[in-house]
Amino acid sequence: MEAYVRKVRRSTAVASLALASALALSACSSSDPDEGGAGTSATTDGGMSTGIVTANGSEPQNPLVPTNTNEVGGGRILDMIFAGLVYYDADGAPHNEVAESIETEDGQNYTITIQDGWTFTDGTPVTASSFVDAWNYGALLSNEQLSSYFFEPIVGFSYDEDSELTGLTVVDDTTFTVELKQPESDFPLRLGYSAFFPLPEAAFADMDAFGENPIGNGPYMLDGEGAWEHNVKADLVPNPDYTGDRMAANGGLSFVFYTTQDAAYNDLLAGQLDIVDAIPDSAFSTFESELGDRAVNQPAAVFQSFTIPQNLEHFSGEEGLLRRAAISKAINRQEITDAIFQGTRTPASDFTSPVIDGWSDSIPGSDVLTYDADAAKALWAEADAISPYEGTFTIGYNTDGGHQAWVDAVTNSIKNTLGISAEGNPYATFADLRTDVTERSITGAFRTGWQADYPSLYNFLGPIYATNAGSNDGDYSDAEFDSLLAKGAAESDIDAANAEFQKAQEILFRDLPAIPLWYSNVTGGSADTVENVQFGWNSVPLYYAVTKN
Repeated sequence: MEAYVRKVRRSTAVASLALASALALSACSSSDPDEGGAGTSATTDGGMSTGIVTANGSEPQNPLVPTNTNEVGGGRILDMIFAGLVYYDADGAPHNEVAESIETEDGQNYTITIQDGWTFTDGTPVTASSFVDAWNYGALLSNEQLSSYFFEPIVGFSYDEDSELTGLTVVDDTTFTVELKQPESDFPLRLGYSAFFPLPEAAFADMDAFGENPIGNGPYMLDGEGAWEHNVKADLVPNPDYTGDRMAANGGLSFVFYTTQDAAYNDLLAGQLDIVDAIPDSAFSTFESELGDRAVNQPAAVFQSFTIPQNLEHFSGEEGLLRRAAISKAINRQEITDAIFQGTRTPASDFTSPVIDGWSDSIPGSDVLTYDADAAKALWAEADAISPYEGTFTIGYNTDGGHQAWVDAVTNSIKNTLGISAEGNPYATFADLRTDVTERSITGAFRTGWQADYPSLYNFLGPIYATNAGSNDGDYSDAEFDSLLAKGAAESDIDAANAEFQKAQEILFRDLPAIPLWYSNVTGGSADTVENVQFGWNSVPLYYAVTKN
């Protein structure tokens, strides 16, 4: 989530994927929360006693199917129980995991070779077909997968009818080829995202049932039937057959689903929870002194906003453009970040993140993010001349995520500046909010944000605002924006690509499908029960590296 006063080393990771004559990625080398337990002990095959690490989490929105999970609650579990072609290290640099090599001569046709010997936890082998079949399932229109958009660049993808990805060809058990519709400069960089995980043959018999007890190939696996106790926790144990670089250094993970961030933080202080990756706003002024060197407050690739649906009354056409700009200018971002977040957020100046190579704070049109009460009132009055506004402007949010304070502050800023009724629309859980958003049954604006899937400007733009994109929750569509994205994606030079992505953002500043708010630092910490706690470039702890005796 938010504030970035420095850049992490992103250019090396991204520039390494710029096309030359050829590209190749080289291989690199349980407790019951109701009882307040911090974790039982486990013994590894080597005889070393290690503890089960407990961490805060949230109830996944859907069954744990990689191509149908696009929120952090389910994502953090999937990333531990599956291994993809590549993974990202703490700095966001890609390393081969299941892949032996990913090669291309032109950026459009790829040959992917996987390492022999990988297996799923049901004992079946991970083959080229495991990836091709999973990607075809995720892309098929009738399967209605939330992450289907990620397969759009592959030949054969269709938004209009069921169509096989004809650009995928299995050569043999360890080799498959990918043909894209056009060159895509950062395609290999995307392949560590969960949408591209492989699936075992057993998954396709009953995908919903599979999602309740998924069979993966990652460093962990679910701890048997009932390991995912809905709305309570999910227990993971090390996968003894995992051979990749993310080998579990602990005896297991237990993600505890808290209803409030305050409850999770209080458990951390009491030694009843090992790791939290979100500090409640009530503790922003004290957590660094309370946790000492175990406190974390560092830039991360996370952007926060709220989305106004395209079909919301009074927010389409010329009237809608005026009202969106008025609302943006009515928000005093600096005052809110200073008062509520106390150095853990930075007001946004674009739609991406300062920790990503190519970021800019001077995109034409970005002045719409500057608080200007007089300009906001004038814009609102122009809109009222088209059609008078009635009713209450609402922002939906989940109360289990620590959002009430800033939603109240933002709606108060809008209310006081524009002289309209504005208030928050609370949901008890993140899953409840996401369900209404996904089903398009929410009746107002709603909080949104983006935790990067891979370190690229494109990842903050395409999946969220491109026409028909899987995370385009406001149903925004603009042909010029889509064209600029495609042009940037086709560039073989990263700087040239980023220039097109910046032009695309000029369109977003005109249309404001979402209202940018701020960049987030990851604020979190650990108890003295664990060691080797490191938070990655995208705000997620490297759970597999944490040790606990």
